[in-house]
Amino acid sequence: MGDTQGTRERVLALLLELGTATAATLSERLEVTPAGIRRHLDALLAEGVVTTREPRRRVVTRGRPAKLYALSEAGHAAGPSAYDDLAVSALRFMSPDQVQAFADARGRELEQRYDGLGTPEELATALSADGYAASVTDQGLAGLHGVQLCQHHCPVQHVAAEFPQLCDAETAALSRVLDVHVQRLATIAHGDGVCTTFVPRKASGKAPV
Repeated sequence: MGDTQGTRERVLALLLELGTATAATLSERLEVTPAGIRRHLDALLAEGVVTTREPRRRVVTRGRPAKLYALSEAGHAAGPSAYDDLAVSALRFMSPDQVQAFADARGRELEQRYDGLGTPEELATALSADGYAASVTDQGLAGLHGVQLCQHHCPVQHVAAEFPQLCDAETAALSRVLDVHVQRLATIAHGDGVCTTFVPRKASGKAPV
């Protein structure tokens, strides 16, 4: 039983990291047989902490397309959470202007907390320490175009799903912290597996040699 629970925790941790993954990917990364990984996934689906979703891009392949697995709302909720249903109820009593003011204030708090972190890598480390499970991946050759800052857990996903102002304020705060205009590509609150933000490479100001 201990080994079984440990493997399922590893599955959940990897889905948190990747956002979505096929059974084949999970099997390879965790070094568990395909049959074994499917047993664990079936159990996690039954528990409601994992869900399936269709690939966004349709690729022409033989046979049925590989099913993608991701953490459900319950699976994400098992991680650290800064807000709960009480916060949602409280915001529902606010006017739109009051909700925006709250979101802006939270954005300023994030900016102050991460002030001085000049690179996406430093910011990802700090976000991970605060429960966001963040990572950075290069975009373009050796990050020539920029990087994607991925947050694999959203402490405010339940609130942000109803009040997107929180996501907008967070994105604006990240822009100010990194001193560059960033673009939010996806959010957990709106059904994506990972919160993804594109951070463009800063211009060096030097002429090409």
